[in-house]
Parts: sequence; structure tokens; C-alpha cells
Amino acid sequence: MNLKEKIASDMKVAMKNRDELKLSVLRMLQSAVHNKEIEKKGKTGGGSGELSEEEIILVFRSEIKKRRDAAAGFAQGGRKESAEKETHEAEILQSYLPQELSDAELEKIAQEVVSGMGEVSIKDFGRVMGEVMKRVKGQASGDRVSRAVKIILEK
Repeated sequence: MNLKEKIASDMKVAMKNRDELKLSVLRMLQSAVHNKEIEKKGKTGGGSGELSEEEIILVFRSEIKKRRDAAAGFAQGGRKESAEKETHEAEILQSYLPQELSDAELEKIAQEVVSGMGEVSIKDFGRVMGEVMKRVKGQASGDRVSRAVKIILEK
């Protein structure tokens, strides 16, 4: 079962169980995926707008980042209930993603990339970051990859 089918199936279960929060999160996610498909279809000139699993995972990560940023903003503004709701929504979305790489694995990949590039400095951060992101392919968020790359380049 691919991710789109799993979302639709879990929406039905959430409706039956009257789990309003999960249902609203899944509807929002389904809408975000649909919007991304429309965007892709427009870019390809009317071709297939179907998203690959990797592209759907990127939509998930984008939505999770939005929720975490919103939760941080609400917490900073003293709106604890709203922050908790956003955090819970992010957790629901996170449960659909494959297991992320550990920090040690990320650092190892970053080290391999730096070793393969030869002589690099902190000025080459963008090049290194791009190559590491290609290797992790959605198995880690950009901010975690950024930290790992900085650790390796600052040694």
C-alpha cells in the first residue's frame, strides 16, 4: 500500500473512530498532496501529475516543519494549548514517515562526502550539503543534515 492509499484508508478509520484531530490532519495532508500534484501537472505541461513516494514524503516533511514552526511560535506567544495541538499534529504526520537516520549515521555520510570531495572548507558548505541531501533522500530533515555537515566541516 502506497502512502496515498494509506492516508485514504486511515481517514476512513479516523471517521469511524470519531478521531477529529487525526481526521483533520489527514484531510489537510491529502489536500497538500493533491495541491502538489496539481502544481507538478502544471509544470509538466498537462502530463501526469502523480507524485512519487519520495515526493509525497517531501510533502510530509514540509507539513511537519510547518507544524513545528507554528508550535514554536505559539509557545513563544504564550498560547500553550495551540502549541500542544500543533505538536500533536506533527507527531501524527511523523508516524507516517520511514525511520530517520541517526545523528551518528548522518555524520558518517557527511564525513564520506567530505572525504570524497577532497580539500573542503566551511566555504564549501552548500556543495557538501547538496551532496549529503542527495544521499539521505528524505531520511533526515534539512536542519539535522545541516548540523551534521557543520560538525564535520568545523573539525
